[in-house]
Order: sequence, then C-alpha cells, then structure tokens
Amino acid sequence: MSLRFVATVAGRTRAIEIAGRDGRYRVTVDGETLDVDARLTRQGIYSILIDAVSYVADVSEREGVADVDVGDETYVVAIEEATRHTIRTRGGGASGHGGQTVTAPLPGRVTHVAVRAGDAVRAGDPLLVIEAMKMENEFRAAVAGTVQEVRVEAGQAVNSGDVLLVIGA
Repeated sequence: MSLRFVATVAGRTRAIEIAGRDGRYRVTVDGETLDVDARLTRQGIYSILIDAVSYVADVSEREGVADVDVGDETYVVAIEEATRHTIRTRGGGASGHGGQTVTAPLPGRVTHVAVRAGDAVRAGDPLLVIEAMKMENEFRAAVAGTVQEVRVEAGQAVNSGDVLLVIGA
C-alpha cells in the first residue's frame, strides 16, 4: 500500500508517493523514485539515508506546516493528503469572465448547501460541503458575484465532473 501526498516548499508543489514500512521506503517525488531509509532517533530528530548519503533532519511542526532543518538549511514544508489537495485546488472549477462554475472533483455526497440562486457572494464565502473519501470538503467562492444556479441539494450523490453551482459576475 502506498500513501500519496502533496508537499509545498518555497511555493513549489510536488507530488509525493510513499510505499514501505519499518523505516525502509520507496519514495517517488514528481516521478523520480528513491530508496530511503528513515528512522526516528529521538523526538523530532530523524536519521535518513538516501542513495548512500546520510542526513540528520530536525523536524518540528507548527500550524499545519513542518520546519525541517537539514545541515545549514531550513525548509518550511506544508504537506497535504493528495486527494484533499485535489479537492481543494481543482474542486473550485472553472472561473473566467468574472464567474465561476463549481464542479465535483471526485464522487461524493453533498452534505450542506449554503447558498441559493440569486444570493450575492464574495470571494471566500462558503458555498457547499461534499463528503468524499470519508472527508468533508468545503467549497468556497473564488470570485464575487451572484449565484446563478444551484444544481444540487443536501443528501444528493454527485460524480466527478458534475456541475454543482454557477456564479455569475
């Protein structure tokens, strides 16, 4: 079994897949695969061996990110489960010409609809919530405008690509 994540470091987003256990992992970063031996030696301190090169990483977590000190360098890393990242970044759908079409990024069930046709919304306002893969995902307006159409209701199952609602300028 492998786990998929998205890591953001210095504004650059990278797809990561990790398979393995007991300190031995096969890690794929943006398509490049590495064999990694990683061990927690004490709280927050990891011993890592990558391609016969040894590293010591001091990792501390704060407010949804990890500060990773390796040698003389510090990296601020935000890590998010890949499916949640997809839902958060692509679920907003297309926006253009001052409007937004919100589509479902994955199959799921609508658990809450916060707006109705005719409602005025501002960028960042909550629109609806979908439960997908045992996670509740809130969709927010990417643009200010008026809700033109709401095509779903609470309790409704949706498929990937279904149009959920439309906001006009």
